[in-house]
Amino acid sequence: MGEMEIVYKLNVHDGKITGTQSLPFGDSPIVGGKITGDTFHFTVALESFGDIQNREVSGKIVGDTLVLTPAMPGPPAGMGPGGSGSGMPPGGPPPGAGGPGGPGEPPAFHIGEVTATRGSPTPSYRAPSVDYAKLPRVVLPKLQPIPVNGLAKTPPMGWNSWNKFQTRIDDATVRAIADAIVANRMKDAGYQYVVIDDGWQATRDANGVLSPNPNFPDMKALADYVHSKGLLIGIYSSPGPRTCGGFEGSYGHEEQDAKMFAAWGMDYLKYDWCSASRIWKDSDMQAAYQKMGEALQATGRPIVYALCQYGRAEVQKWATQVGGNLWRTTGDIRDRYDSMARIGFAQSDLANFAGPGHWNDPDMLEIGNGGMSPDEYKTHFSLWSMIAAPLISGNDARLMDPDITPILLNKEVIAVDQDPLGAGGKQVKKLGDIEIWQKPLASGDIAIAIFNRSDQETRTTIPWNDLAIGNSYAVRDLWAHSDRGAPSEVSSQSIPAHGVVMFRLKKHTGEDGH
Repeated sequence: MGEMEIVYKLNVHDGKITGTQSLPFGDSPIVGGKITGDTFHFTVALESFGDIQNREVSGKIVGDTLVLTPAMPGPPAGMGPGGSGSGMPPGGPPPGAGGPGGPGEPPAFHIGEVTATRGSPTPSYRAPSVDYAKLPRVVLPKLQPIPVNGLAKTPPMGWNSWNKFQTRIDDATVRAIADAIVANRMKDAGYQYVVIDDGWQATRDANGVLSPNPNFPDMKALADYVHSKGLLIGIYSSPGPRTCGGFEGSYGHEEQDAKMFAAWGMDYLKYDWCSASRIWKDSDMQAAYQKMGEALQATGRPIVYALCQYGRAEVQKWATQVGGNLWRTTGDIRDRYDSMARIGFAQSDLANFAGPGHWNDPDMLEIGNGGMSPDEYKTHFSLWSMIAAPLISGNDARLMDPDITPILLNKEVIAVDQDPLGAGGKQVKKLGDIEIWQKPLASGDIAIAIFNRSDQETRTTIPWNDLAIGNSYAVRDLWAHSDRGAPSEVSSQSIPAHGVVMFRLKKHTGEDGH
């Protein structure tokens, strides 16, 4: 287990405690507390996927140290077991934190008792804490539809730095990833965007201009390099004053930052709600996202707009009106089958909101990060492709395991995701632990994915009649890359534990070609 730095900045006056608790995924104010003799108690206001959760901390003063159990966020309503999210704060558990293991284990991660010593925190480029009570309020625009930007006609494909690197990202790594995407044939398979997530920011100058930190000495040069590889580049910010990692957000600087992103040559913006929840209610969310949507369009540069707001406020009903091309439907994914399955299999009801230029986003791919088996990663990739989800890889593209390459580069499965009809797949049949999903394709073909959610290999009879599929179709197995004949020749199928079989059904043409 790795280590995690937790920093308490405490102010004590007349026995009352105020200050902040700082975790790797952001700062939280201490909203009340007191000291009684050698014991203390305070409340930490934590943010978790747009919810503010008050957590109590009690401890004891022992010499020049504090003995306490740090406050950790739990999942908001609907994001624990049975809900659509992962039960993690934005970014998932940092190194050193526990997490939900399997069925029946607690949904929030937990850190036990620690001893805090006096000292200075490790230097970082994170922004200072914010006094939200004194923060000037940004005026939100009147709601009005933004013209469609004409981008993302198929679900965006690419790579994002967060799942593997979190905020430990730099110029050299991004360049190396771009090189790898070309060399390992990800580019040829359709992966296009190289997205720098949280952790690139430094501070604003007296004019409000936000500079990258020294790990990114020249963003324009980096964008030019990525473009020279035939790829596109993206960046990250937040409508709040702080990002989920505690760096500078775009609050009050929306137009300024949008112009800067365009001047650097950015092609994609991931805009993460984060600390905006400390300022606005969910009912303000649409206007807050519209403000940046208007700013992006005013630049005149084509920039894909990715909303990251964890599925709150029925975002699927208004995201396109604020210029959004994709919107998060859940909390953050983790590299665990239970997290991936809980998120992915909850997407069926959202299928009708998907289409060219506007996509449901169940979060980035974890394929290749080591927390799932190859069969589970095939389920991950198949399910995201059936959903018509963005395929944004989150692994270290420089180190592609031989078991991972054929999954991420499966062009037959990718073709289902990238189908120009843009239809979202739906669950059409459930037989115990077997789920069958179906998706119409632009050619008239049909994609069928049969998922085994059991932890045991299972043989299942395929109910072609219930699916209204007769022998006028030819069955293509997209993972075996083989033709299987007519549906009647594929009457049953053995499916590995947590695995999938995926077919493309092509209608036979008559002798006259019709």
